[in-house]
Amino acid sequence: MAEPATRPLGRTGIPVSCIGLGTAPLGDLYARMDERAAVDTVATAMALGVTLLDTSPFYGHGLSEHRCGTALRIAGRQGVVLSTKVGRWMEPQRGSGPAAGFVGGLPHRAVVDYSFDGTLRSVEQSLLRLGTDRIDVLLIHDVDVWTHGDMMEQRFREAMEGAYPALHRLREEGVVKAIGVGVNESEMCLRFAHAGDFDTMLLAGRYSLLEQAALDEFLPLALEKGIGVMLGGVFNSGVLATGAIPGAKYNYRDAPPEILERVRRMEAICAAHAVRLADAALHFGLAHPAVASVVLGAGSAEEVRRNLSALERPAPAAFWAEMREAGLLRADAPVPA
Repeated sequence: MAEPATRPLGRTGIPVSCIGLGTAPLGDLYARMDERAAVDTVATAMALGVTLLDTSPFYGHGLSEHRCGTALRIAGRQGVVLSTKVGRWMEPQRGSGPAAGFVGGLPHRAVVDYSFDGTLRSVEQSLLRLGTDRIDVLLIHDVDVWTHGDMMEQRFREAMEGAYPALHRLREEGVVKAIGVGVNESEMCLRFAHAGDFDTMLLAGRYSLLEQAALDEFLPLALEKGIGVMLGGVFNSGVLATGAIPGAKYNYRDAPPEILERVRRMEAICAAHAVRLADAALHFGLAHPAVASVVLGAGSAEEVRRNLSALERPAPAAFWAEMREAGLLRADAPVPA
């Protein structure tokens, strides 16, 4: 299997693999994961040339970071671009509490905190869990309506008045190489890009075969400012990987009828060109010039291999032309050459 190509992370020039490893599954997302399997997942990705490793304190309330740290101690830290997040720190003496889909994890409660001191506390905890002395990419996590609802505006102010100055200082001191945000809404990427000096943004689920509104303002601004974009959720939490099967998920819920119908139309075009829908979703994300890496979650070494093998299966130009003609892709959406 050929190693994934590397791309510069925006104006930072940090080389990252075009496929990154997302480690939410290592935090027991939806199902408990065996410890050895978790460590093997990370080690396999590193061995196959994946250099971007993205985690968060929120994933299993610290468990994902712990497992990433164990894997890095075994496989080595050299050449790994390590990304984690701030916005929550863990209180070890209060019990885990609700964790949005994480069925296991550590018995520590997440405290939402975008303050300056809370951000530094979160970073210190992450360094200890990861067992490392440096973090390459540090992201302000989940400042969006999806996560905070009516509290979003307050959280945005807290983040720009607290977390952002903390990240800016850490970057100036060389503790981190790049700072950014990790959110579920392109509108919030746009607001942060106008509000501060950010190097990178991880946008989850909002630029895909099903959603291209980020083309309106955010992605052009990212190109203009040299912001390196990492894409998460290119399968929209499932339906673009599974297809329009019963129970297919779209944005963490059962896919509504109109989404299933749109996916069925895509699947028909895929079948006509011998293309796997999941492969097309991956290659579409990589086609935009602002995108440095597509971050794919994996819950096993086999999933890592399957994700990487998709790079060897590009779709023909005729496939992309038919997708546009059918009105399933915007005319201005970049597609693979």
